[in-house]
Amino acid sequence: MTQSIVVVAYVLMLLGISVYKSRTVRSAEDFMVAGRSVPVYMLVATLVCTWIGSGSLFGTAGLTFRTGISELWFSAGAWVGILVIYLIAARVRRIAQYTLTDLLEKRYSQLAKVLGTVTIIIAYMVIAGYQFKGGGRFIAILSDGSITPETGMIIAAVLIIGFTVLAGMVSIVSIDIFNGSIMLLAMVITLPVAISGHGGLDAVITTIQQTEPSHLSVMGGHDFIWVVGIALPTFLLLMSESSMYQKFSSADSEQNARKAVMGMFIGVVVVETLMMLIALVGFAIYADDPRFFLADGSVNRAMAEEIILRIGFEQLPVLIGALLLAAGAAIVISTGNTFLMVTSTNVTRDIFQAFFYKDATQQQIVWIQRACILGIGLLAYLMMSQFDTILEMALMSYTMIGASLAPPLLAAFFWKRVTRAGGVASIASGMLTVIIIAVLNSIYKDTAEGPNILGVSFPMDTDYIAIPAVVVSITTLIVVSLLTAPPVQSDWEEFIEA
Repeated sequence: MTQSIVVVAYVLMLLGISVYKSRTVRSAEDFMVAGRSVPVYMLVATLVCTWIGSGSLFGTAGLTFRTGISELWFSAGAWVGILVIYLIAARVRRIAQYTLTDLLEKRYSQLAKVLGTVTIIIAYMVIAGYQFKGGGRFIAILSDGSITPETGMIIAAVLIIGFTVLAGMVSIVSIDIFNGSIMLLAMVITLPVAISGHGGLDAVITTIQQTEPSHLSVMGGHDFIWVVGIALPTFLLLMSESSMYQKFSSADSEQNARKAVMGMFIGVVVVETLMMLIALVGFAIYADDPRFFLADGSVNRAMAEEIILRIGFEQLPVLIGALLLAAGAAIVISTGNTFLMVTSTNVTRDIFQAFFYKDATQQQIVWIQRACILGIGLLAYLMMSQFDTILEMALMSYTMIGASLAPPLLAAFFWKRVTRAGGVASIASGMLTVIIIAVLNSIYKDTAEGPNILGVSFPMDTDYIAIPAVVVSITTLIVVSLLTAPPVQSDWEEFIEA
């Protein structure tokens, strides 16, 4: 009961902040990029909270439960991506567009913008959807089963959509100060308490060595191809994460945009490492619990994804458990808000404002975007039934964004020779490759042995989905660019510093 009271009180506090901040929204710029006036400390908090979502709380936890510390390869892909982002953050702020697709249009063409928008809409609806799915599981655990995960999903969807509709980016950056703080505090306290509860560090290590010794190795019993396959999605998503670019545009200066990226790097490394260690301790705690394993002895992937929340609800002292569960609520809400916000911004600007409401007033644009948030939220909820686990949803959506948008985006900032045709072809080929793989996986989902196409067997393990998609996208980018006329200087000079 105490845990439920703490979590509900925390969510109500966030709702109150959002309602208060909604009164400050005067224009579309306020709603979309918080008036371009966000200071460093708030930008760091909201960037960290953007990345640490249900994909981390559930996906990272579940991957750690079945592979051990080798999960860090999954997280490290994003860490490297953040460092690369550091090189271009100031330039993004200087160009000062609203969305990533604005950058694609400026460097390539309106077609690139439209294709980028379609890619983002599809992928981000999946990401928003698994925040709802994660929220449903969270509520089911918090209620000790009295609320089903299905009902919990509806409650989570209503809450996340409501938060986003109220004040847009102003609301998001305001509540993420609290979300980031409670997230870090909860993880720092939980780890030593969970270790102590299992009898100390030696007991944890001994249990893991006796049960699954490969969990303590860097490779976790996998090969280099697995490492590439598991690290690529997070690296590429970070490179082409539209909400990051939208938040860079919210910064109050170019210099502070770069400072915020380094703050984000430190925050994400610390929080994700703590999450991995907590989940690893959870493996030791629940090594003999039949709920976490199938009849053949393999890990129950869906149940394994709940390991951090299970520790908070079942293993920790009540107040510490309540703090961890409040952090869980913060993670789900903050990431769900951001991805609904970014998707709706793209739909509003790149579709409705570009083609249907060119002369709309500032207030009309805000209301159009709020309607888009409601519609996208509903579609995201309906898409959840296509996937079994949150990690599967994460890898598919990360690859959709990364393979389609990261190669042309990086080329825009680092390769003068990339052409308009090359950028458009790269986006289209990356998106189509992921869609084809997803469709074939769905068709052969329940087949013991599906077809082999160009050396790839279906259904394809989603741990490896990024490799073929990235190869196709980069190859297309290079080949088409080299076969078409070089761009003129005015195409690239604003993106590439001397």
